[in-house]
Amino acid sequence: MRFIDRVKIFVESGAGGDGCVSFRREKFVPRGGPDGGDGGRGGDVFIRTDPQLSTLIDYRYKREYRAGTGAHGRGSKMTGKDGVPVVLRVPPGTQIMDASTGELLADLIEGEFIPAKGGRGGRGNSNFATPTRQAPRISEEGRYGQTRDLVLELKLIADVGIVGLPNAGKSTLISRISAARPKVADYPFTTLVPNLGVVRVDDDRSFVVADVPGLVEGAHQGVGLGHQFLRHVERTSVILHLVGLAPGDGDPVEAYRTIRQELGQYADDLARKDSIVALSKTDVVSPEERESILAKFQEDTGIVPMLISAAVGEGLTPLVGKLSTMIEKLKVKDDD
Repeated sequence: MRFIDRVKIFVESGAGGDGCVSFRREKFVPRGGPDGGDGGRGGDVFIRTDPQLSTLIDYRYKREYRAGTGAHGRGSKMTGKDGVPVVLRVPPGTQIMDASTGELLADLIEGEFIPAKGGRGGRGNSNFATPTRQAPRISEEGRYGQTRDLVLELKLIADVGIVGLPNAGKSTLISRISAARPKVADYPFTTLVPNLGVVRVDDDRSFVVADVPGLVEGAHQGVGLGHQFLRHVERTSVILHLVGLAPGDGDPVEAYRTIRQELGQYADDLARKDSIVALSKTDVVSPEERESILAKFQEDTGIVPMLISAAVGEGLTPLVGKLSTMIEKLKVKDDD
């Protein structure tokens, strides 16, 4: 199934039903007495989170949604039936924006939002009777519903966002520390959609990781695939920078700086997030090369990275433990 994380849709709530002009037949009451009922209320448009969903793909095929119109009022003060509402289900983490202004209307981690409320039903003539006007022949028309052009944008909710250049080993890592099974191959952009995985630390602790595909130099400007997916890093608590040590992965320091620059140019908040740096694919270099690369990386960046190899399982337990500890500390800080 294709991953869709941004769509534009049109919604329209229902119009209210018209009020009724009617008179009951009753002896000694002028014209029988007014008994026109009110029109029904138009249907609302609801946007509601559904934890079972992970993509907005359904809205790629259908872009217009209209709620039902309220029924007209009837005699005997019978109120018309309310219009049928429309309920649009979206994944948790969906933002709703006004397409014309760009205004953020709602950020749905959970719950629901009503972007278009149904029109009010018109009042029937029974509402207009007075001592001096006992047989009113007036009623109200129902109010129109609301129309809106909306942009739905999904930002995945994960505790850890794994970032790095193509072929840094993100997919292999997430397949080793979680139950996720992303596609893995030795060519750029193997991952075309973000992958989510749940990492079990022990019986009581777990966290969610997401690998963000397609980050290359210029990603924040739309180069490669990164521009489509950088927004998903914004919700993460911790960023894991993965830097490959294979000969084809380039200079580790430059690879790290490239990703840091792209994150910072996309959004200042990303550059300030708590992060861990891990040098991956340590199994493809000799111990001497590893020590030389590590020393140079520390000297040039001032960072002591972790050393891992997802292929052979080296360093994964300490990495998971450190990530879990960072996440727990951040949760405690947020609660305070």
